[in-house]
Amino acid sequence: HVQLVESGGGSVQPGGSLRLSCVASASSHCMAWFRQAQGKEREGVAAVYIGGTSPYYADSVKGRFTTSQDNSKNTLFLQMNNLQPEDTAIYYCAAGSGFQCYTGGKLSARPYPYWGQGTQVTVS
Repeated sequence: HVQLVESGGGSVQPGGSLRLSCVASASSHCMAWFRQAQGKEREGVAAVYIGGTSPYYADSVKGRFTTSQDNSKNTLFLQMNNLQPEDTAIYYCAAGSGFQCYTGGKLSARPYPYWGQGTQVTVS
């Protein structure tokens, strides 16, 4: 079982930036960021796979969000630039291991059985 702890959320004005961090208790083959706005379905934002070529991004954040890893510290980051009010949501870190990472789309929830508690991002 992998435990995940997110941090870095907060309130910013439109056009501002935030950097989220997710510290995992163990290494994971795949990790991702999701978000859920009030009254809306959960949305996959970005995903990284060990050995993968490049991270995967939702169209809604391409060019504004960047995810990266510090494998030595089992930490996943999400740099969010040019934030807009529609980015307001609770952001979750998720992780998966082994074959589970290939059981669904990389920005779907299925590959990720482990989830953090979430961190609020508010843009207004």
